Amino acid sequence: MVAVASSCASVSSGWPAHRAGAVLTIDLAAIAANYRLLDARTPGAVCAAVVKADAYGLGAAQVAPVLEQAGARHFFVAHVDEGLALRQWVSPAAHITVLHGARPEAVEDCVQAGLRPVLNSLEQISQLQELAKKLGRPLDAALQLDTGMSRFGLSGQDVHTLVQEPHRLDGLTLSLIMSHLACSDTPANPANAAQLQTLRAYAAQLPKAPLSLAASSGIFLGQAFHQNLVRPGAALYGIAPNTYGPNPLASVVKLRAHILQIRHLSKGERVGYGLTWQADGPRRVATIATGYADGFARQGAEKGCAWFKGQRLPVLGRISMDSMTVDISAIPEGQIAADDRVDLLTDTYGVDAVAAAEGTIGYEVLTSLGRRYHRIYKNTQQNI
Repeated sequence: MVAVASSCASVSSGWPAHRAGAVLTIDLAAIAANYRLLDARTPGAVCAAVVKADAYGLGAAQVAPVLEQAGARHFFVAHVDEGLALRQWVSPAAHITVLHGARPEAVEDCVQAGLRPVLNSLEQISQLQELAKKLGRPLDAALQLDTGMSRFGLSGQDVHTLVQEPHRLDGLTLSLIMSHLACSDTPANPANAAQLQTLRAYAAQLPKAPLSLAASSGIFLGQAFHQNLVRPGAALYGIAPNTYGPNPLASVVKLRAHILQIRHLSKGERVGYGLTWQADGPRRVATIATGYADGFARQGAEKGCAWFKGQRLPVLGRISMDSMTVDISAIPEGQIAADDRVDLLTDTYGVDAVAAAEGTIGYEVLTSLGRRYHRIYKNTQQNI
């Protein structure tokens, strides 16, 4: 586990600061605080931590030990290799579950590493059962049920098959039965209650095991949805659980990008690929060192912005692969210069705000933040 040496300890990774075009700051103490908040909201359930996709792009090697120190004992990843990597960053006592299960050739690798596969189909059940026979011992597994999302899990007919043919589960120890909510970010959607009811009905026909339904947004639907284990992911990293009230989660990331060049435009001059933006008068514009290769999409660029000392700087024209252009006309001459930094993500303008401009969700923005940043992992308290 990570030991925090002082009240302001930090570590760096990624490109060296003096060569990188932008600096991404990740507040590990905020992630720990978010975990504790979610754990406190679910007193009757185990609070796990989802660290798939390299901890939503923020670095599982840095994030997972902090989550374990904050109290997490159960971790979820999507792929077997994510679980294999995670093994080196958490203690041997940590439980790691692989949401996709394992491809046929990877089932043994999964089990031998002490990872628990989620079985999403009758085929995956049979594959693990065959391995249990080969190894001569029962194997731990989670079972996912499709309660209405039509993405992963056993169908109602599959559940019926297991009820009629219970020997299909011989050799397996079901330690979790789970499903996933499709509409948890819209609390009033009746699909939420319907999925909860379906999970309970299906699970009642199967061997008794702890139940799990709620991920990040589902936690905020109330105690009935918590069941025995909750699986927050995005909420750990500060993404709002819904849009129906203030975000109760701490902001985790900040991003500052360097200005590469400043130029003066006259009325009628245009900016960017396709020349889609035209100056309606004299303008001063800055080109900054972040583009769509760094997680800022072309779509919705005209609604995007950067910030400089609290002043909004609208994006002009199309975002390029490695850069974008912003209007700095509102900043007095002499107060901003080449190589100064502008803010792209702040405590008050975070990934959810960027997502709203781009017409997507905070999850996509967060996981798209590129590898070309200088990264600072900051701890703001001694005991995470």
